Amino acid sequence: MKMRPQIPESLREEGIGILKTSGLRIFLPSVARHMLIFSLALEEPEKMGLQERSETFLEVWGNALLRPPVATFVRAQADLLAHLVPEPDRLGEQLPWLSLRALKFRERDALEAVFRFWAGGEKGPEAFPMSRLWDSRLRHYLGSRYDARRGVSDWDLRMKLHDRGAQVIHTQEFRRWRDTGVAFELRDSSAYHVPNRTLASGRLLSYRGERVAARGYWGDIATGPFVAFGIEADDESLLRTSNGQPVKAAGEITQHNVTEMLREVAAWGRCRATLGNPEEKQHAEGSLEPGTAARPPSASGFPEPHPPSGFGAESQPVLCPLCRMVHLLSPELGACVAPGGNLIVELARYLVDMRQEQLQGFNTRVGELAQAAGFSPQAGARPSETFARFCKSPELALGSTDPAVEPRTLPLEVLAQPLEARSPAPEDLTDPLQGGTPHSEPCQPPSASPGSLSKVLALPQGALPPPNSESDSKTGV
Repeated sequence: MKMRPQIPESLREEGIGILKTSGLRIFLPSVARHMLIFSLALEEPEKMGLQERSETFLEVWGNALLRPPVATFVRAQADLLAHLVPEPDRLGEQLPWLSLRALKFRERDALEAVFRFWAGGEKGPEAFPMSRLWDSRLRHYLGSRYDARRGVSDWDLRMKLHDRGAQVIHTQEFRRWRDTGVAFELRDSSAYHVPNRTLASGRLLSYRGERVAARGYWGDIATGPFVAFGIEADDESLLRTSNGQPVKAAGEITQHNVTEMLREVAAWGRCRATLGNPEEKQHAEGSLEPGTAARPPSASGFPEPHPPSGFGAESQPVLCPLCRMVHLLSPELGACVAPGGNLIVELARYLVDMRQEQLQGFNTRVGELAQAAGFSPQAGARPSETFARFCKSPELALGSTDPAVEPRTLPLEVLAQPLEARSPAPEDLTDPLQGGTPHSEPCQPPSASPGSLSKVLALPQGALPPPNSESDSKTGV
């Protein structure tokens, strides 16, 4: 009997968000990281088994330190991608699900530089001392609370994440991640010592009166990766409690969900190769737009039928901005979506630095920005505290707003930036990048702190930045 993959229903509904690169400034390290993760998820089962693939996925995606075998895989795959990026024809032959034709030549060169850095172009752990960078970020985030960091992590977990629906996150795994950056410890703890270079990114800093480019880590150090795959499951036995305590930890639930997701992807690939005729396959490959990827698998594991012709039905545009990128939601961006297109916005529910009144203000502001961009709440969507769903309204003119929804600015005490939003000291970073060659990424700060959320909440509707403008302190994670 064929078992149905036990992937959480919400994960099936959200699917995989692909954003077309034309018209928006993209963050190339995030593009490179997604390329690596997609290539791992779509790896042939003959080359890598399901368990090995799921464990590699978890370590690359959620750990600051890797085991040597996983680091070897990252270097080999990065070296392959570095050779494929400059050659679109070879890229189309070996990775038919990916197209980079919308990228400019300088963007491809920068993307290639990212992969070469991952492949070990700069030898030794001193090129990216992840443990020192993690500790530096933690010191700046906690400030005077650093010596009591274990108590702070327990407070954030029990009084914030647990109260917001993430009770399955265990104290030990959350504390370990806060201290070392290792979220998923699938082997002995001593095996994790190789820096995860896929988490590196660049940033422009002021150093002795000059703007210099430095490579460092500005990702999440407050919430953790557990909330993505590890707090819900279709298999109710994984969420069972005993004496009021969850039997399974978030790491175990995450591994189960990721394994079933990769199993479903593999089943979808086999069904497509077996059932799809050559004409349908050629039509599917020919319909890919530059900068997009193939359609994700359906919940059943079988390919979805092609929608009827027509711009809106054929493209089915979906925008999935993260909570730290909501400030880019503008009428100009909404004009890129055809009527009937969907907008799924991640809310700030699991950001531990956000108080309850700030969360409510953020949710309200998201609705105002979406309406100003020409979207209306999606009819029939189930209530959610994690995502806000909207649909492009053909009857709403761009830039028009409901008179009942007036733009407003929250009080200054609500918009105060947390400590994490501060820039780390230059001496805590790796050496500044030398030479005049293109840097491996645009020098934008990829911090995941709620600092720019304050900007979103305070931003009036008439002062929305254009899609190609600089963000204040955020880029993709």
